[in-house]
Amino acid sequence: MPNLGSLLRDEITRLSRKVIKSEVSSLRKASAHYRSEIAALKRRISGLEQQLRRVGKSAKAMSPPAVEESSARTGSIRLSPAGLAKHRVRLGLTLKEAGALMGASALTVSRWEKEGSGVVPRGKSLLAIAAYRKLGRREARAKLEAMGL
Repeated sequence: MPNLGSLLRDEITRLSRKVIKSEVSSLRKASAHYRSEIAALKRRISGLEQQLRRVGKSAKAMSPPAVEESSARTGSIRLSPAGLAKHRVRLGLTLKEAGALMGASALTVSRWEKEGSGVVPRGKSLLAIAAYRKLGRREARAKLEAMGL
């Protein structure tokens, strides 16, 4: 004959398994639903990224050539700190005079010329440097005299 304690323990175990099973099944359903939602969102994101790429390509094709030329000009300028310093010395200019010709301060020009300083000219400064590098000694002196330096 079974013991009352063992019967009670078996019944408690059975009921606890039943409750756990119902809880787990609802969690499984929710997890499956979330997984399907995530998959749908991933598909939507990839579709939107493809559309964005197509729009970006068509925007590049329709952009005005003047914008492309200016960006190409700034992107093709090669600059080395040592080369900038050599050109300044070749023209016989001080840092202040070179800065005035490029539209920058003497300290900025010094940092541009210093190897490993981490200071790199950008945008309009690159265009000014490109124009500065084309100057000869006489042209530089003439421009400085026109500026009053």
